[in-house]
Amino acid sequence: MRYLFFGAGAIGTYIGGSLARAGETVAFIEQPGMVAALRADGLQLTLEGRTERIPVAAAFASAGDALAAESFDLVAFALKSYDTAAAVSTLMPLRGKLPAALCLQNGVENEAMLETAFGPGNVIAGSVTSAVGRNRLGSITLERKRGVAIAAGHALSPAAAAAFRRAGLNARLYPSAPSMKWSKMLTNLIANASAAILAWAPAAIYADPRLFLFEREMLRECLRVMRAGGIGVTDLPGTPVRALALACERLPDTPARLILSRAVGGGRGGKMPSLFLDLQAKRGRSEVDWLNGAVVRTGRRLGVPTPVNALLAGVLQDLTERPEKWDFYREKPDKLIATLSAADRGRIGLA
Repeated sequence: MRYLFFGAGAIGTYIGGSLARAGETVAFIEQPGMVAALRADGLQLTLEGRTERIPVAAAFASAGDALAAESFDLVAFALKSYDTAAAVSTLMPLRGKLPAALCLQNGVENEAMLETAFGPGNVIAGSVTSAVGRNRLGSITLERKRGVAIAAGHALSPAAAAAFRRAGLNARLYPSAPSMKWSKMLTNLIANASAAILAWAPAAIYADPRLFLFEREMLRECLRVMRAGGIGVTDLPGTPVRALALACERLPDTPARLILSRAVGGGRGGKMPSLFLDLQAKRGRSEVDWLNGAVVRTGRRLGVPTPVNALLAGVLQDLTERPEKWDFYREKPDKLIATLSAADRGRIGLA
């Protein structure tokens, strides 16, 4: 198959580079100033302690240039969620000429946006559970190999999954795209927004008894929204999401905290999460609206209250737009907890 990747960030480089390494034809769309570097230097993948350089078959500054030059079977999206709308706007003039899309992005709303350009039923949902660190443009280190989830139901899904497996990406097909994407988002929520707001490591978040209750209620809100929407929890490659959900909802505080703390340590180690990195870099953009914000929007539509997710999304978005306010919350968990209403604090045991 022939793949066109939107973005040569951590995930795009890892997935696209692994496919190219296995003999698939892979091209990239990147910012104009980065295209020449990709063509000249190729990709650098550090996998299981070995570093390899992978030539880039082609790199383009726009989708129009790419599709005018070559034909592709799949356009793979590995962009940050806040870049989806801009990418879709560049694709709208190409409607009717586009192949299928594979969405490897975090969050649960990107696929619907992509369908406005690619057409209903022509977007394949995907989730990457492996942990990948970006060194620079086109250079990554695989930190923890888990796998890739790909939604079944599209004619190209089986072929894509088979190609991913040949490339060593441990791909599995899933019958329910919503269950797969929401289960992945549940793992993305863990100690992400709160760690960004407080500038605390995820392990420190779960070491604090009050923040643990705060975090667990945030996850429980997501699970309630999923249940109200008829969306099940499913295990993902290398990720026991059902056990996490069970611990979160049914176990007493002490064992639940132990299990979720282990999940945080195993998932991120000592690394700070993505929402913190975006805030620290003062990019002026955050994926929190596509994570906690998506829980809030869906909960509102289904009549499920989500006050903790709403608080995290609102505070972090405000800090993203006005980083000078970060000191108000930085390393001050009591300030964050106090922002929640007294009624909600009492309900979850934080009064």
